[in-house]
Amino acid sequence: MKALILAAGYATRLYPLTKDRPKPLLAIAGKPILEYIMERLKRVEEIEAVYLVTNKKFIPNFQNWLANFKIKKRVKTLNNGSTCDDNKLGAIGDIRFVLEKERIDDDLLIIAGDNLFEFDLSRFIRFFHEKKASCIALYDIGDKERARKYGVVAIDANQRIVNFEEKPSCPASTLIATCLYLFSKKDLSLISTYLKEKRSSDAPGFYIQWLAEKEEVYGFVFKEKWYDIGSLESLREADSEYRKKESH
Repeated sequence: MKALILAAGYATRLYPLTKDRPKPLLAIAGKPILEYIMERLKRVEEIEAVYLVTNKKFIPNFQNWLANFKIKKRVKTLNNGSTCDDNKLGAIGDIRFVLEKERIDDDLLIIAGDNLFEFDLSRFIRFFHEKKASCIALYDIGDKERARKYGVVAIDANQRIVNFEEKPSCPASTLIATCLYLFSKKDLSLISTYLKEKRSSDAPGFYIQWLAEKEEVYGFVFKEKWYDIGSLESLREADSEYRKKESH
């Protein structure tokens, strides 16, 4: 199994903080978001290699940071060639870029570089093996207004995804898709088919929505804290919560 961290965005909503620094390297309680993610990946023996996809502007930032981060796994940074928000590939485009560039023929754990989560990734991987199908990590955000910003999911008694709606105006529930995915190599091979149909190359949720109509996809529901660092407000909230933890 391989892991891929998506870190090719420009985070313009967080300017000026992200003008010269990529969002995954913003600090939460004194540590970059990326460090929290990498620490969790370090603990999973099954993951043989970690890829980080970014852009031409920020690849030096990530290479400099990773040069000082100790990890036994192979870690490789990849430059997708984009230079600004206008010519970015989008998350699905980035996934295809890495698959083709590295000729990955394996199951792949995908994590957005701005996701802070506290559950053990080994549990997610065990769930994936039990279901023998692609999975997505789900979180009950507890508020329908906030749920409108995400993919809203319905699952059956066996935790199979039976409905997925990306950013609905009227969410049916508060169970949302986080940007933590575990794709089987079979389902990864369908990304090219999806993109050939001229579908969105941006939010991965659109691919999940498309895939769940064709294949079995399961939802791993976790209750531990999760933060999507998409605004200054969420950055400050996460920083405050993590500082409180450290002080106890």
